[in-house]
This record gives sequence, structure tokens and C-alpha cells, in this order.
Amino acid sequence: MAHIHLGEGSFPLWALAFWTLLGVGLVSAVVYRIRKGGIETHQIALAGVGAAASFAIFQLNIPVWGGIHMNLTGLVGILAGPLLGALIALVVNIFSAALGHGAVGLLGANTLVNASEAIVAYYAFKTLLGMDWDVFPAASSAATLGLSAGAFIMGAIIVISGVNGSALPRGDLTIAVAGLVGLNLGVAVVEGLLTGLIVQFLASVRPDLVGLV
Repeated sequence: MAHIHLGEGSFPLWALAFWTLLGVGLVSAVVYRIRKGGIETHQIALAGVGAAASFAIFQLNIPVWGGIHMNLTGLVGILAGPLLGALIALVVNIFSAALGHGAVGLLGANTLVNASEAIVAYYAFKTLLGMDWDVFPAASSAATLGLSAGAFIMGAIIVISGVNGSALPRGDLTIAVAGLVGLNLGVAVVEGLLTGLIVQFLASVRPDLVGLV
């Protein structure tokens, strides 16, 4: 849901290098965990479906305040798990950047944003289920929390990095970014409710897909 839509060259070189290194570090840790622990067969199928669905809806951009959209990363995290969810975020961002949706230089930053959404949503969902929440409120709340985390991380990355060529002082940039984050938080609620409905349906027909068996 959150995504940095700035063009190539918008971030200073140090910021591009910093966020890219963090993104590479995250992906490396995820790949290491997958190679060490393995993944279940059904997760691979879910990952493929989740990546396709996320990529498709990701391209439906609403040109408001730099662009907003849904991307189903909360749903992907809940169904595919945090590790595959992070890799799906990377794949979706790579293909999106290839189509001009997001700068190639911001792949590291955007992967951090979207992977965090999947990871937070997964652990929040498991925690809420462990507290005997019903599936719909657990999935809706978890997805909203994950997407909200991504929105705040997106805002922090922009403010910390600064924007090349911007005439706004850092304080005014922070205010502008806060507005963008607030808008994304509103979209997070909508996407959270949609995620809750999808997970509730899957739980009624294939409870094993959401870890209820």
C-alpha cells in the first residue's frame, strides 16, 4: 500500500546506497532463513498466486498526492508467511520498476517498506489468533497494522533522505510527508477490511491455508 513514487535521482547518493544496503541485508537474511529451514509446498503455490495478485492490483494507481494504491502485502504476509512475503515484495517492486512504477534506484527502500508490511501483518495475525480473536477482526487488524507500519517507514525514509531539487525546508517536507502518511493510513483501513474478508472466506473453505488446521 505504501510506496515511494519519486523518480530516479530524487534521493541523494548516500541515501540510495544506505537503503539499498539495508534492503540487500533484509533479503539476504530472508534467503538464509529459507535455505536453512525450508518452505512447505503449499506456501510456494500461495507465493505465486500472492505475487501475481499483488502485482496486478499494485499497478492500479490513484494519482493523489504522489500516488496511492493497494498492494495486498498484508494478505500476502498472512498467507505466505513473513519470509516469502518479503521476497514477494521484492519481486513485485522489481517488476513494477521495470514498468516505470517506482524508480529502480529506490528498489531497496521500497522493498523495506513493503516487506515490513507483510512481516508485521503475519506476526500480528498469529498473535491475535492466539488471543482467541475471530478470523475477520484478526486479519483486518493485522493487515491494517502492517500497512500502517509500512506507511510510517515510507515517511521516515523520505524525511531522513531528503529530496533532491526540493525547495521545501526539512520541516515543511516533514509536514508534507505526514499528510501523505495520513492518506495512506486511511487506505490501510480499507485494504485491511478487504484483507479480512478474503481471509475469512479462505478460512471457511480452506482453513489450512490460514494456519487454522
